[in-house]
Amino acid sequence: MKELFRERDLTRVGYCQSILEAAGIPSVVRNETLTGLTEFPIPDFFPALCVVNDDDHARAIEILRERLVTDAAASDEEVACAECGELNPGNFEVCWSCGGAVRPVNL
Repeated sequence: MKELFRERDLTRVGYCQSILEAAGIPSVVRNETLTGLTEFPIPDFFPALCVVNDDDHARAIEILRERLVTDAAASDEEVACAECGELNPGNFEVCWSCGGAVRPVNL
């Protein structure tokens, strides 16, 4: 088992874990329940995303970097919900307002 990264925000760790699962890379989150046990944040106890198979480490890093760069670029665009027309950040696949699918806005 090899660690990919540690992050104070467990939702970000979970998001990255779901990206790896979709790519078929088994992973596990360590220290998931240790966050918040102390008054001051201690980075050693932050949730850590790890790949189960050491051979998947380099591929996992590459997949996460690519996805996070793509997400950052897409978040600058706005997309409209196909159901209700509400504007959403470009990296959303589901409308925050109604749960419908989103599509690019043509201005």
